[in-house]
Amino acid sequence: MTTPEPLDFSNLSTYSLFSRPSKVGVESFARPLAPGASIADFLSSLPDQLAGHDFPEFIERLAIARKNGRPLIFGMGAHVIKVGLNPVIIDLMERGVITAIAMNGAGIVHDTELAMAGKTSEDVAAVLGHGAFGAARETGEEVNRGIIRGAEEEIGIGAGLGQHLLDRGFPHNGLSLLANARRLGVPVTVHVAMGTDIVHIHPAADGAAIGAAGHLDFRIFARLVADLEGGAYLNVGSAVLLPEVFLKALTVARNLGHEINDFTTANFDFIRHYRPMTNVVSRPTAGGGKGYNFTGHHEIMIPLLAAALVNELCRD
Repeated sequence: MTTPEPLDFSNLSTYSLFSRPSKVGVESFARPLAPGASIADFLSSLPDQLAGHDFPEFIERLAIARKNGRPLIFGMGAHVIKVGLNPVIIDLMERGVITAIAMNGAGIVHDTELAMAGKTSEDVAAVLGHGAFGAARETGEEVNRGIIRGAEEEIGIGAGLGQHLLDRGFPHNGLSLLANARRLGVPVTVHVAMGTDIVHIHPAADGAAIGAAGHLDFRIFARLVADLEGGAYLNVGSAVLLPEVFLKALTVARNLGHEINDFTTANFDFIRHYRPMTNVVSRPTAGGGKGYNFTGHHEIMIPLLAAALVNELCRD
């Protein structure tokens, strides 16, 4: 076999580096922080590249939305609760930063267990083999009582369970998202997929109540989304369920004539998933506004988000 003749590069056309447009310059580099630096110093020290550019811009958009009285809806998966972030979220509710919460069914399970016992999240691998996973009696009873109350009083799962926790006076209610949201008048909607949550296997479960109260919560969520113009929706740690719920609520609100074009969305998770990127970040803001994606651990990213946003809101 004949070896091909090597290509001769001697006549390659070149240009000057100094006249070539470049994406990165030293003026956009990060700056080291001095000891005792503030959160504002930290944000201004970030490199003006990728997330280093997007995160301060995102914080500014959220602050403008809240200063203008526009909503900030916090959609969240249960992992946010399990890594210990309830105090941060409750503080944002207390400050009037978060105006509504949407969560999945696992969220109410972990939040209720925390309110009752100050602990949650069993070792699934250790108990699944003998069928004990999800069989905690008190969890099944209390969560389902709250859901049934939400159906009977026609207030939805979030409000019904939140009020139930308050009335029961559990020792750790001060760290419960549901109890504090109910106390503060912050709407919480719960979006349940039947069979995904341990409380559905308990004798106390009432499918009709779950369906009625859950559908009411979806209608309440759709009302909140209908008022999202100029506001923001955050999806934190829900890979499938809440991105689908958000997209359906957005389309029904637009179908009914509500103008929702200029708003901010963001997805926070430790890996990228198709549905949050498509149904939260990209598609909803295609006609206006802006969507962001931030990849990282919730236990670091959400306290950083809260600190930066509170600082921005308190500057004036």
